[in-house]
Amino acid sequence: MAALQRKTGLGKGLGALLQDDVVINPKSDQKEATDTKTGVPAAGSINFIKVEQIAVNPFQPRTDFDQEALQELADSITLQGLIQPITVRQVSKNQYQLISGERRLRASRLADITEVPAYVRTANDQQMLEMALIENIQRENLNAIEVALSFQRMIEECNLKQEELGDRVSKNRSTVTNYLRLLKLPPAIQAGIRDGQISMGHARALINVGEVDKQLFVFQEIIDKGLSVRMTEILVRNIQQQTKPKKNQNVGKQLDFQYQKIEDDLASRFSTRVRLNLKNTRGKGAIEIPFDSEDDLSRILELLDW
Repeated sequence: MAALQRKTGLGKGLGALLQDDVVINPKSDQKEATDTKTGVPAAGSINFIKVEQIAVNPFQPRTDFDQEALQELADSITLQGLIQPITVRQVSKNQYQLISGERRLRASRLADITEVPAYVRTANDQQMLEMALIENIQRENLNAIEVALSFQRMIEECNLKQEELGDRVSKNRSTVTNYLRLLKLPPAIQAGIRDGQISMGHARALINVGEVDKQLFVFQEIIDKGLSVRMTEILVRNIQQQTKPKKNQNVGKQLDFQYQKIEDDLASRFSTRVRLNLKNTRGKGAIEIPFDSEDDLSRILELLDW
């Protein structure tokens, strides 16, 4: 019988959550490393498990899988086999639930592989969620908004503090904070980050602007004029240094906090600068929504269900 090998630790991140020693059971033996009492694969072992016995992780935050990339991985698996095992937990006899490795599992199914190597781990629901989120964060092609949303889920659903989250994902607290602050930006700007219209550096400069309408203005300037991060920082600094209203300016025409909040919310909703023009102290006035073209007008009218 082939000698069993032991591996300990998988590095920081997922490995920090997986504390079981790993017992590797070579496929050539065709015998699983089993618990002598139950006769089922032992926790901490690697076994070849039938694909049909593995259910997906219900806590998986990732829903979008590139089909072309999956097919490429499937082709590679057909030639070389699945080199990196997936990770599962056992939920009943001959039934498993995926912890991490959904892309590998999907590709194996595409390649018509009937069984795959898998780490068998012990994990509760919270650990399942945490490991799925960490695996998602460690993807190379993840955009900044996806990272930020995963960080937020880990804090809210796993009851982690920012320092604890930083330890889990090998990031310092300031990095975690910078990602989380992206979620305070208007939806239009978040979409721009997600779609690669602006970089993380642009986004960090926009966060310092403050008012939503000014953030949207700078965002549009970045896109229209192709501003670099450095040029964006200069533009933001110029906006911040604009002269404040004079003390003797007509206070009645200045928006109080409540109206400013409404103005900011409307600007975020319509992805353009919105003005509340107050005519008198009785609350009368008008809402001004500018548009740049007929297409822009059509977009705004659609948002108004016109």
